[in-house]
Amino acid sequence: MDEFISYLLRFGHLNPQQIDFITSKIKEIELPKGDYFFEAGKTPRQVGYIVEGILRICYYTNKGEEVTKYFIDENHMVADYFNFIEKLAATEYGQAVTDCKLLVITKEDWDELSSTIVGWDAIINKIVQSVLKQKLERRSPLVEQDATSRYQEFLNKFPQIANRVPLSYIASYLGITQQSLSRIRKNMS
Repeated sequence: MDEFISYLLRFGHLNPQQIDFITSKIKEIELPKGDYFFEAGKTPRQVGYIVEGILRICYYTNKGEEVTKYFIDENHMVADYFNFIEKLAATEYGQAVTDCKLLVITKEDWDELSSTIVGWDAIINKIVQSVLKQKLERRSPLVEQDATSRYQEFLNKFPQIANRVPLSYIASYLGITQQSLSRIRKNMS
């Protein structure tokens, strides 16, 4: 819980009463490996903060191929935020890659925090901007690089993730086949 409050405080000020109110709205859940935090076709009903574990955001192409867009690990927020706020069906999946422990806030409690805490929306807007910037920084360089460079970049940027997720998910994230990634790894060793 303290990590989440510290995370929020990086984006704005909250007084002790506001912090107590926020913590009263948080529930801790465990999400087993393979389970979904949110699913395409269903309206997301909660926002999470990852205490332990890794989730991946993925979707399926019209050919039925699974594509991993990105990974989210400890001390980061996870949500299909736009669809959560607008109460629309998600278009992607948020799946636990490892067993996960999350702090979650439901839509009803989120709305109550928004209407009660002065400055809550400003804090959340700063978090959303930061997350969007991180997502862009994660993907942009990968588009221009060859497969080996993309994998090396992934290892450099996300060493805490590389050994904890299946190679098939990393290959999908990098836009290459698992066989290509296996060859790249073999040539690197």
